Amino acid sequence: MPLTELELNRFLTSVHPYDSLEADTLSELTPKFQMISAAPGDTIYELGERLDGLYLVHHGEVEVSDEAGLPVSILGPRNSFGERGLTRDGIAATSAKASADTVLLMLPKPDFDALMAAEPAVARFFDRRRTDAPRGNDLATSRVESFMAASPVTCAPDVTVQEAAALMRDKHISSLCITADDALAGIVTTRDLSGKVLAQALPVDTPAAMVMTPAPLTLAPSAIGSDVLHAMMEHRIGHIPIVEAGKLVGIVTQTDLTRFQAVSSAELVSRIAGASSPEEMAQVTAEIPRLLVQLVASGNRHEVVTRLITDISDTVTRRLLALAETQFGQPPVPYLWLACGSQGRQEQTGVSDQDNCLFLSDDATEGDMEYFRNLARYVSDGLHICGYVYCPGDMMATNPRWCQPLRVWRDYFRGWIAKPDPEAQMLASVMFDLRPIGGDRTLFDSVQEETLKAASANSIFVAHMASNALKHTPPLGLLRGFATIRSGEHRNTLDLKHNGVVPVVDLGRIYALQGRLAPVNTRARVEAAEAAGVLSPSGARDLLDAYDLIAETRLDHQARQIKTGARPDNFLAPSALSDFERSHLRDAFVVVKSLQSAMGHGRGMLG
Repeated sequence: MPLTELELNRFLTSVHPYDSLEADTLSELTPKFQMISAAPGDTIYELGERLDGLYLVHHGEVEVSDEAGLPVSILGPRNSFGERGLTRDGIAATSAKASADTVLLMLPKPDFDALMAAEPAVARFFDRRRTDAPRGNDLATSRVESFMAASPVTCAPDVTVQEAAALMRDKHISSLCITADDALAGIVTTRDLSGKVLAQALPVDTPAAMVMTPAPLTLAPSAIGSDVLHAMMEHRIGHIPIVEAGKLVGIVTQTDLTRFQAVSSAELVSRIAGASSPEEMAQVTAEIPRLLVQLVASGNRHEVVTRLITDISDTVTRRLLALAETQFGQPPVPYLWLACGSQGRQEQTGVSDQDNCLFLSDDATEGDMEYFRNLARYVSDGLHICGYVYCPGDMMATNPRWCQPLRVWRDYFRGWIAKPDPEAQMLASVMFDLRPIGGDRTLFDSVQEETLKAASANSIFVAHMASNALKHTPPLGLLRGFATIRSGEHRNTLDLKHNGVVPVVDLGRIYALQGRLAPVNTRARVEAAEAAGVLSPSGARDLLDAYDLIAETRLDHQARQIKTGARPDNFLAPSALSDFERSHLRDAFVVVKSLQSAMGHGRGMLG
């Protein structure tokens, strides 16, 4: 039975981003949707087909399959699909069919394009890509929740002014929020204590409620920095409580504003470069989580955020190398310290261990090895002190296996390529992400060129590496949309590292091997693969957009954890996302799965 326009309008008001539209705009949009009924097994569109518009599931189920015909996701009511094709000349990257009696709402492409152009909220939702330009710590446009002090100290109205003063002294704060029945009643500041208590010689047992500012000006977490600045200037105040749904959730002070503007990657790099000990550097690296929150809140792209954070760890490493040479003397022969893993790819987030190695000149003798063992231990211990914990797999320069002359490293790579057994595949996956950090960089240039040439020429090795890369799969389930972790500490969550970004990292590495491409960074590898013809333009765009969404979801998750005082990790509960965020994330996983399927069927060149 066809939906009435009133029923359709009511349904759209329950679906994001349509619920953000003005009533008149939504009323004008509603009749433009076309209703499509589909029986189980009916095809909605095929892979490579030009799409007519954006689809929205009203009720029923839609099964999405990759180019091999394998089902990768099932979409239910309020899930949108098809918009990925619409943003790339309307060509479908998957196929879709109804798996139950289904009613779809289809917004024709011209109407969808017009809506995207007219409504910024809709455009932001359907196009999750951010601008390329890095942004600084833009206080004026950053949300208050990114720099407020969470969980402010509170006290009851009947607390004496002496007790209030003692509490502020002990907590090293300049204000106290007065609460009654969990509601904000007022605020007491050090200015109140001096101007109202001391200046008027009030007794020390005066209740704080007698000197507080009742019903103070408040802001919501969604306010932006300019709101805070304007309010402080207009009302000549230095403290603003942050309230959400009647509950006190934070406070912003002038100190918070100053601190926010003071923290930048350049400022941290400068302080590290002048540090005289690992402990002094650790005081600086402790500020990295706050920097991550601010970079994310300022709208920077994920590769900008991770690059800036990696620059800090690079600086820490080089400073530790310099301090080691000061302590142990000049090196007996040239050496090169290299990073692999996320540091090597310049993709570090708020969770990083250390992965590194040492290339030594072939002139190194056995007698020289003691010097480099001491240097490696000093740097590795220093990195650990600074928060870059020891590698659980011992992929560090402190392991004698990874502190060797250049000729040994050449033998390593030749051996892995000639005999790609499981261990060789694992080691090659790590060591193909090497990037020089400090020392004589010429020690790496010829090795990288020789290795890429030999690897790309050995089709058996590349095939084994491709097969190994496919072991990390996106967490796609059929019945519930996602395949979450089923047991243990992280039950019912998605691992956004191993099942999210790692599959893309693995694909990028294989493309680099196929094309003898020098870049190590994942995005740079995919872009280079497209330029070299290893990956088709449409495949590259799909993969990069999927990678952007997955990586940004991971960073957003870590930033939220840091803001609540939790230690950042890679485990996201799907329930923390809206229906439509889940839909977009599924779409991204589908793209990755499709490109993995193409590689698995020997069609990596086609993307």
